[in-house]
Amino acid sequence: MIDLRIYDTAEDAARAAAELLAGAARAKGHIALSGGTTPRRAYQLAAELEPDWSGATVWLGDERCVPPDDRRSNYRLIREGLLAAVEHQPEVRRPQTELGCEETAERYDRELEGVELDLALQGLGPDGHTASLFPGSPALDITDRRAVVTAPGLEPWVDRVTMTFPMLSSARLVAFLAVGADKADAVGRAFGNGQPGDLPASRLRSVRGRTVALLDRAAAAKV
Repeated sequence: MIDLRIYDTAEDAARAAAELLAGAARAKGHIALSGGTTPRRAYQLAAELEPDWSGATVWLGDERCVPPDDRRSNYRLIREGLLAAVEHQPEVRRPQTELGCEETAERYDRELEGVELDLALQGLGPDGHTASLFPGSPALDITDRRAVVTAPGLEPWVDRVTMTFPMLSSARLVAFLAVGADKADAVGRAFGNGQPGDLPASRLRSVRGRTVALLDRAAAAKV
């Protein structure tokens, strides 16, 4: 089951995501963050709501195999949107992409052993991907790894390191944030009228807690 929460505006949906992030930071939890353009505002608001992230641990749900200061880097987005704005820093465990994709994935997989995520904040692409789990990717069916290399399903055309479904679904709270009319088809198929397994996002649900989708009215038009 998924808890659908529909807000009037994208700003309202971002604030709802920020409140979840701030709560997880106060609880000193393990938090998996996503990249892309959608969560940037949520990160800014989360830093305002809770400036003390000490004791929390931030992980990246996925990362592009580029240097950490590259404009395409998810870590760079998180650093600029969240980390630069908080007064007290969390521990940050990012994929060390400067080592190369395969080595990065191997190391990240080992680092994640025994980790129990408290919150996994997920995006949703117009094609239904989440993290870097794209439609048709062999990574969708991997069950014996926590992190793997996966090929891009859309621009930018660089390989990725991504947490797998077993790792992400272990989070106590899986929270999708999707806004905008361009997400309406994917939202409808993943959370509304789609069949289980129809899209990657429709396959990701918390196995030991709750799953919520934070949507603005434009994204929720076909739910």
